[in-house]
Amino acid sequence: MPKNFNNQKYSLIKSDCLKKNELFEDHEFPAKSKSLFFSRVENDIVWKRPGELCMAPKLVVDCANTDYLHQGELGNPWFVTACASLTKERTLFNTVVPDLKNQEWKYEEKSKPTYAGIFKFHLWRYGEWKKVVVDDRLPTKNGRLVFCHSNSGNEFWGALLEKAYAKLYGDYETMGYGRASDSLVDFTGGVAEKLVLANFEPNDPNSQRDLFKKLKDAMDDRALLNCNIDCKKGDIDRTTNHGLILGHGYNITKVVDVDISSKTGHGTMFMIRLSNPWGTQKWSGPWAEHTPEWKSLSYDERLKMRHENEREFWMSLNDVISNFTSLDILHFVNTSIFSPKKRWQESVFHGKWDAEDGTNGGSDWNSRTFLSNPQYVFDITAVNDEIMVSLEQHDINESRRHRGIKLDEIGFQVMKVEENRKYRIHINGDQTFKSDYVRSRSVFGSVELKKGHYVLFPTTKDAGDTGSFMMRLYTPNSAF
Repeated sequence: MPKNFNNQKYSLIKSDCLKKNELFEDHEFPAKSKSLFFSRVENDIVWKRPGELCMAPKLVVDCANTDYLHQGELGNPWFVTACASLTKERTLFNTVVPDLKNQEWKYEEKSKPTYAGIFKFHLWRYGEWKKVVVDDRLPTKNGRLVFCHSNSGNEFWGALLEKAYAKLYGDYETMGYGRASDSLVDFTGGVAEKLVLANFEPNDPNSQRDLFKKLKDAMDDRALLNCNIDCKKGDIDRTTNHGLILGHGYNITKVVDVDISSKTGHGTMFMIRLSNPWGTQKWSGPWAEHTPEWKSLSYDERLKMRHENEREFWMSLNDVISNFTSLDILHFVNTSIFSPKKRWQESVFHGKWDAEDGTNGGSDWNSRTFLSNPQYVFDITAVNDEIMVSLEQHDINESRRHRGIKLDEIGFQVMKVEENRKYRIHINGDQTFKSDYVRSRSVFGSVELKKGHYVLFPTTKDAGDTGSFMMRLYTPNSAF
């Protein structure tokens, strides 16, 4: 059962508003400039309810999708990308937008008012589900929504979900610092893995084969995948020579290998189908529609590469590596939403790097302070077993609201220790694994370990950095 964010109880608030015949006004997230921006004030914003913007507002028109969902002036294309992934699975959407039938505007019950100007959304934050309520006053200019909005003038699920998310962050402006992968974690409770595509060599068959297998396994497990083109803020929305848009994310909808023929013989091509959540503008390079590459496919191979809608297009994996900067994978690991084929033992730890108690020794394995970092002991009971680790730092708290998201550079390391070890390590041993260190909300890593006793160290890159963290460890067997 989700916990009430800010202790606001949806049913009680709605019931009270209906009794008083008044519309909800959320004093926890007021219709004021401070709810919009932490760095400036805009006085030309007018907050309006959907009924003031159209004749017959709806939460969802027909069925939830991101056809022509626009980001508006906020400049958070990652949010629209995450929403596109959310709408691909009805189970996901109904989790985030619960009780849709009862939340929807009703026009047939004229004698008994049911509309109180209040909506609820479920978002997963830092290890638990939160029920976030908002009123339906939305920021507008000249009678139009300023931020996220649907091309259907009477559909408001995107704008209201964005408001709930902004409330969780503290203000709308802070959302501009987010990532699609973080939002997908908040929509699902899953585990985010970010792949830096520069780490994979274009035209290297082994590198491509490893990446293809990873993507294929993730798709088979119903993971959500997005490709991103990271860029400077001033370059967002610029178009590349081949029709891709900088700063935007694209959903991966299919991963296949196909047999191709040429004058020099036959071979295998790794192909990725992507969808543009922003509209119908597509990739115009190799394997775009009506390009010569399609002639190398047999009829059966072409059947593998059909499009499901006009937003989709195909690229070779090599072109994906060359044209995108990162790829996000949202894994569902023992979640209540989806259960992949492989089951894992999950262990969750909450801790902190604290200057007062000296638990922030930095990432230098050979430094005198490294062993002062938090330590967690676990076992690998099989001859060889894979573990997965997700380390997430807390990016939202009272001291950081209205000042943007401030993140430490974080990662984790693993040490193999003696079998009878029960207490903290005080003498450095051999390093078994070291994750990447990144300045992001979370870092993910997986490694195959031999049977034995291990210690896991979540750390900041620099000694002295402080903050709270949540670490999720996944092993195939009971490890504690």
